[in-house]
Amino acid sequence: MSDTYTPPEVWTWETESGGKFASINRPVAGATHNKEMPVGKHPFQLYSLATPNGVKVTIMFEELLAAGHDAEYDAWRIDIGKGDQFASGFVEINPNSKIPALMDRTGDAPLRVFESGSILMHLAEKFGAFLPASGPERTETLNWLFWQMGSAPYLGGGFGHFYAYAPEKWQYPINRFAMEAKRQLDVLDRQLASRPYIAGDSYSIADMAIWPWYGQLVLGRLYSAATFLDVKTYKHVMAWAEKIDARPAVQRGRMVNRSFGEPHMQLHERHDASDFDTRTQDKLALAT
Repeated sequence: MSDTYTPPEVWTWETESGGKFASINRPVAGATHNKEMPVGKHPFQLYSLATPNGVKVTIMFEELLAAGHDAEYDAWRIDIGKGDQFASGFVEINPNSKIPALMDRTGDAPLRVFESGSILMHLAEKFGAFLPASGPERTETLNWLFWQMGSAPYLGGGFGHFYAYAPEKWQYPINRFAMEAKRQLDVLDRQLASRPYIAGDSYSIADMAIWPWYGQLVLGRLYSAATFLDVKTYKHVMAWAEKIDARPAVQRGRMVNRSFGEPHMQLHERHDASDFDTRTQDKLALAT
């Protein structure tokens, strides 16, 4: 880094931070405008975007449906680039203004659930699926679920930001966070060397939480960094990532609330299982 920065005694917000997503970053919470969130016909109302954190939850819903659970949901796209997460209705569901956010309307009163890990646990316990009810396997699953919560910010906000999104490339932060991203991949590679799934013999919410970040990273879908991080050397992670990627419910989950990439992979909103066949952007373009 060529310039030295001397922090002031008291920091003040004078300019945008620069780089991609700079326009949506601010040092205060709360709503910027009044707008209610739409409500569909299903008991679960999801407000999200197909970022890795959003994909965790849409994978969970699609896996629950594939397993025969009554988990129908409406998925509404939150355009974070336009500041939808700062609408008053969204802030009422998640005061932290981050996707994903869920309203569970199955009980006597609507229940808000925010933070992706909390949503995964809520749904797993509600349906008795993808999380053991008790014992060592439950603890191990939760160990890895919370490992992801603590580790991914170093991958996304650390490595991803400075490698892909910062306005300039700086050696120090890129090296610092590349080292940490590779250490985390090594943690996963060692864990997967002796078991088929992250927490043991069974597919669980730990896999659903970790795969959208680390699985998609090694599959070349995050930050265009697969070569830079030499991901092919993490053979057990690669094999696990490909195995999870082949699951039909995961493929559907990746599509929901997606507004980038190939049109056939974009399902901006999901209100019915048939939407995957009729409402992707390539199908809508043909209909116009």
